[in-house]
Amino acid sequence: MIQRFSRCSVLMLSCVVFGFLNQSIVAHAQQTYDVVVYGGTSAGVVAAIQASRMGKSVVIVGPDKHLGGLTAGGLGWTDSGNKSAIGGISREFYERVWKHYQRPEAWPWQAQAEFGNRNQSPPGKDGDASSMWVFEPHVAEQIYEQLVAEHKIPVHRDQWLDREPGRGVVMKDGRITAIRMLGGQVYQGRMFIDATYEGDLMAAAGVSFHVGREANRVYGETWNGIQVGTLHHGHWFKKPVDPYVVPGDPSSGVLPRVSPDPPGEKGEGDHRVQAYCFRMCLTNHDENRIPFPKPEGYDASQYELLLRVFATGWRETFAKFDPIPNYKTDTNNHGPFSTDNIGRNYDYPEASYERRREIIREHEVYQQGLMYFIANDPRVPEDVRSKMAKWGLAKDEFTDNGGWPHQIYVREARRMIGQYVMTEHDCLDRRETPESVGMGSYTLDSHNVQRYITPEGFVQNEGDIGVGAPRPYEISYGSLTPKKDECENLLVPVCVSSSHIAYGSIRMEPVFMILAQSAATAACMALDQNLAVQDLPYEKLRERLLADKQVLELEDASRFSARKMEGVVVDDGRAKLTGNWHASSSIKPFVEHGYLHDANENKGALSAEFTAELKPGRYEV
Repeated sequence: MIQRFSRCSVLMLSCVVFGFLNQSIVAHAQQTYDVVVYGGTSAGVVAAIQASRMGKSVVIVGPDKHLGGLTAGGLGWTDSGNKSAIGGISREFYERVWKHYQRPEAWPWQAQAEFGNRNQSPPGKDGDASSMWVFEPHVAEQIYEQLVAEHKIPVHRDQWLDREPGRGVVMKDGRITAIRMLGGQVYQGRMFIDATYEGDLMAAAGVSFHVGREANRVYGETWNGIQVGTLHHGHWFKKPVDPYVVPGDPSSGVLPRVSPDPPGEKGEGDHRVQAYCFRMCLTNHDENRIPFPKPEGYDASQYELLLRVFATGWRETFAKFDPIPNYKTDTNNHGPFSTDNIGRNYDYPEASYERRREIIREHEVYQQGLMYFIANDPRVPEDVRSKMAKWGLAKDEFTDNGGWPHQIYVREARRMIGQYVMTEHDCLDRRETPESVGMGSYTLDSHNVQRYITPEGFVQNEGDIGVGAPRPYEISYGSLTPKKDECENLLVPVCVSSSHIAYGSIRMEPVFMILAQSAATAACMALDQNLAVQDLPYEKLRERLLADKQVLELEDASRFSARKMEGVVVDDGRAKLTGNWHASSSIKPFVEHGYLHDANENKGALSAEFTAELKPGRYEV
């Protein structure tokens, strides 16, 4: 769904409340900041740090009570991709994590030697320190708080932008001059950065955005849109499972967590959003374990489908209990029925605050109930139930919330439609990406979007995509900036201008921090030169980013670019495929973004048709 606010309607509404807002500004604003950062996520903290280091007055304001977003909210097993692409303050954060765990007092439950060197990087070039990519949630939050304190950055917590049109954002001559909170507080600024996962400031400022999946034809993509029949990863029903309350009887109704609606046509766009969950920090260390609580509103029937999955012999419940220090985990979704609450978040991106709280609560009840169900329900296979009963929430994490994460995993919400739209063509190295301000490298990854009933009468998931990026790819400065005629002093490093499938790779916490530093750098430089952010000379921006150890490009000797090879090259990216191919880049070298294989399955059932446009002549094959 594309949203474009009418400039006229915004101006008319602004006229109605302008007098009131001016009075409010006089009453509440203490100063005009050079940079106002809305959102206390990892990106928000990094943006503020960079602005401070560039000598600018800056404030962090937002709904968050805890700094760090998902990085401090349970996502301690970092989705990092190629770590060589991570530089600047983002890299500095992971260096600080490593330093923290060199202290004996950082290991109250587990010996450091027992944990070993998991997910750690040795010192790199140019004086880079060692880095550590796995950590406990409270450690991440502590580091963010330390960084903010060191830079003396004011943080105004529990401040909610008034999202009513014409009330929350004051604009003059195409620029934001102030933002107003529900409580009446007003923050004046010269530059603004929206670092929220939802893009609330961006939307309230009248900037165009998209929610859901674009049709493949919009940007000429392959992996966007509805992907019925595309079964990547292992998060699908590999054996037939009946979706009806009474097996085989459609008149009995469908089981909970199954949609009776048709999934749509492959490649078409829709309004649906990939599933959310909580990244739980669990432990099986008795001294630090809280048994899984039975949530208010618990309903065991919500998990009937999981029992049918167990009945097929599936036993991968613990496959994504990824270890972090002190006998804890970052526990993520895994399998056909897991912590991802598929289909229950479609209205979250644009929902009111009240409705979002309802959605979050429903996710809490679902996921807390799931863990309680597996650990306690006698119908769960004994081998699974007894093992799960040994796990629980960590007492020393999220101590003000009963051990439960304070941040839901908003994998995707609004995505800006800005000066440049990142697509799979950028991520898969099929076109040159202009004006790099950072790099991504993670798999183009979307979690499931819907659970439906197949024509054969079985349940299946849809939307889970995993396509490897051939190499670290450049992210364009234009993807951080709105169109100039919409707003001249706003940058958006989280809800970046991107297609759904490209966002599947970009949406990693290290990348958000990278882009936030670049956004803040651009904001400060544009402020110094009295320019719209869209008019900032890229070469000057690039020079400062490199000076601050941002990584803007990397050479990869293990791959060959078809554009640079002699002759006519037709790679698998341009082939017509039949069947469920698997993408990989493990065995090197290769051409372009990797290669396809059949995973030693479906022998003879897959095909690839390569078409070459050749001029008359003699060719050597």
